[in-house]
Amino acid sequence: MTIREFKMPDVGEGLTEAEILKWYVQPGDTVTDGQVVCEVETAKAAVELPIPFDGVVHALLFEEGVTVDVGQVIISVQTGPADEAPAEAAAAAPAVAAAEPEAPAARQPVLVGYGVSTASTKRRPRKAPQPAVAAQNGTGVAHAAAAPAAPAAPAAPAAPVVVPAQGGAGKALAKPPVRKLAKDLGIDLAAVVPTGDGGVVTREDVHAAAAAAITPQTVAPAVPVAPEAPAAAQAAPAAPVQVPAEVSGSARETRIPVKGVRKVTAQAMVGSAFTAPHVTEFITFDVTRTMKLVQELKDDPDLAGLRINPLLLIAKAVLVAIRRNPDVNASWDEAAQEIVLKHYVNLGIAAATPRGLIVPNIKDAHAKTLGELSQALSGLVATAREGKTSPADMQQGTITITNVGVFGVDTGTPILNPGESAILAVGAIKLQPWVHKGKVKARHVTTLALSFDHRLIDGELGSRFLADIAAVLEHPRRLITWS
Repeated sequence: MTIREFKMPDVGEGLTEAEILKWYVQPGDTVTDGQVVCEVETAKAAVELPIPFDGVVHALLFEEGVTVDVGQVIISVQTGPADEAPAEAAAAAPAVAAAEPEAPAARQPVLVGYGVSTASTKRRPRKAPQPAVAAQNGTGVAHAAAAPAAPAAPAAPAAPVVVPAQGGAGKALAKPPVRKLAKDLGIDLAAVVPTGDGGVVTREDVHAAAAAAITPQTVAPAVPVAPEAPAAAQAAPAAPVQVPAEVSGSARETRIPVKGVRKVTAQAMVGSAFTAPHVTEFITFDVTRTMKLVQELKDDPDLAGLRINPLLLIAKAVLVAIRRNPDVNASWDEAAQEIVLKHYVNLGIAAATPRGLIVPNIKDAHAKTLGELSQALSGLVATAREGKTSPADMQQGTITITNVGVFGVDTGTPILNPGESAILAVGAIKLQPWVHKGKVKARHVTTLALSFDHRLIDGELGSRFLADIAAVLEHPRRLITWS
């Protein structure tokens, strides 16, 4: 038979590793060209990986939860005629291999057809469980090759909402964000009672399990118990995965591993701050007319069903200002010692998600109508909140908006997204006393802060660009007259 190896691909976003979130296949399963075999989490997104050939799964080289370097073999597939019965092939690799393969000498190219599946993900039917019961090692990773008798089983009664996994259920069903939450809290998903549709474990289930695991330690000593209670209390330590090892009532510090989004964000911010010379300028102005226009657009039947808010008009104002000051839409090519002028605008919107800060961008935002821009913004935000933002959505941004005003903050000094020339921070819009037509009145006022790369943008250009954005928002009719 012929064994082919599938390596962790380079998804084209400049990353060198990814964490395996979930395997959709097991040894012995038949796979076809283009079938999704696993889901991995890069530093910026959860991505499904399709296999590029047909065959029968021979072995899975890494467990779920393991971070793998790009280029390492993660799965082997039998593609030729079998020299032995399929049952023997499946028995030869019933569990994930423990040894890591040798790392290749160079990064592998992006696979043809690689990308995030546009169709809804369907989970494969669960296989019957192996006779061996997964046991927890010191790191909280389950090994399928553990002894048949699970010593942690008697501990189940200690936590009312945490029960042993039911026979035949296999591994727990849960979305990647929920799996990450459980991992962070030290909760074994296989021992959580699911309440979601189809037996899916939800975030609420994980929080309930975590609360139940902690409660016996703090409440039980103060409540009278039956004679049998001490035995149950003694059994509780047999399930250490219910409480994070690094958290206790007397702990003064908690150490959190730096990885994923936080790791890449830290590297990018340090690199940007110490590579591009930042300059930040501020402007405070009256946006009362813009707020009135927002309300009028909300009442417009032609825009029914669209999300209309101040951020939409701010984004449109930025696009108009770029049209008037095209040189701000550029990047610095250090290797070639060239300034690259962009004749398109991929408008980034900084989004705070459960996975951390990400900056997806709206491709060719300059060519979109107000309605199209509204739809793109709504889709971008919804996708980010669901943790489904693809790597392609975060590539090739040209300029970014970060809305710190939603937190009640007046302004800030934002750091450039690497590879971009400018970032605009939008402050809170508040009613303030303001001189209007010679009289002090209550007006809607906000502050914008523009940080830009001084290698690309001189003070004059940066000032004109920021002033134009403010002028459009102060008198929104300029959205028409300046377009």
